[in-house]
Amino acid sequence: MRPPILIPRPETEHWVTKLAETVRPSTQKPISLLDLGTGSGCIPLLLCHLWPAGSVKAHAVDISPHALSLAQENAQRTGILPHSDHEKKPRNTFTTSMANLLAEDFPDTASRSNSPFDVITSNPPYIPWKEYLELPRSVSDFEDPKALFGGPSGLEFYHAISRLISRSDLLKPDGIVALEVGHDQADTVEALMRDTGRFRRTEVWLDPWGKQRTVIAQA
Repeated sequence: MRPPILIPRPETEHWVTKLAETVRPSTQKPISLLDLGTGSGCIPLLLCHLWPAGSVKAHAVDISPHALSLAQENAQRTGILPHSDHEKKPRNTFTTSMANLLAEDFPDTASRSNSPFDVITSNPPYIPWKEYLELPRSVSDFEDPKALFGGPSGLEFYHAISRLISRSDLLKPDGIVALEVGHDQADTVEALMRDTGRFRRTEVWLDPWGKQRTVIAQA
C-alpha cells in the first residue's frame, strides 16, 4: 500500500471471504468477475487467491492511474497474471482498465474483456459530504478523496451502479452483485438493486461488529 490509495479494511476482507464461500467456481466451471473502483485490487485479488486455480478471470476498473498501477503490482507480487496457459498450468487471471463509473460510456470502457460477468463487486466511495469533512486527518491526509467521497448523500456511485445494471448487459442473467455500504446505507442500496428489476433475491450481510456492511443481489 501507498498514499493516496484507499487502505483496505478488515470489514472488506470479511465479506469478500464470505463471498468466496458462497460462490464456488471451479476449473471445470470458471466464472468472470468485474470489480468497480478497485483501488489496490484487494477484492478481486483476494478472490483469485481463495478460489481454485483456473476458476476465475477477474477484471478491475478504476478512475485513478495510481490505483491501477498499485493493483497491477499487487497482482504480480501474488503471482496472479493477466493471462493463463491452461496447457501448462491453470491460473486465475487479473486484468485492469481505466474507466469512470459516472461517465456515459462506462459500460463500453468497463467491458473490454470477459463481459458479461458472473460476479460484479464494488467497495465504492460512500462517505457523504458532511461526514467527509469530519474525517480524522489520519484518513483525509493520506487517502484519495475520490476513493472516499460518494457525493452529497454518499449514494452517488450506488445510483450509477443500479443504472448500469438496469441498462446494460454487463451482468449475466444468473449473476450476483456484492456491494460494500456505509453507515445506514444498506436499506437504500438494497432497494436500488431491487428496483433494477434484475434480481430475484437480495440480502444484507453484517460485518464482524454487527453493522450492515454488504448488499448482495442475486439475479
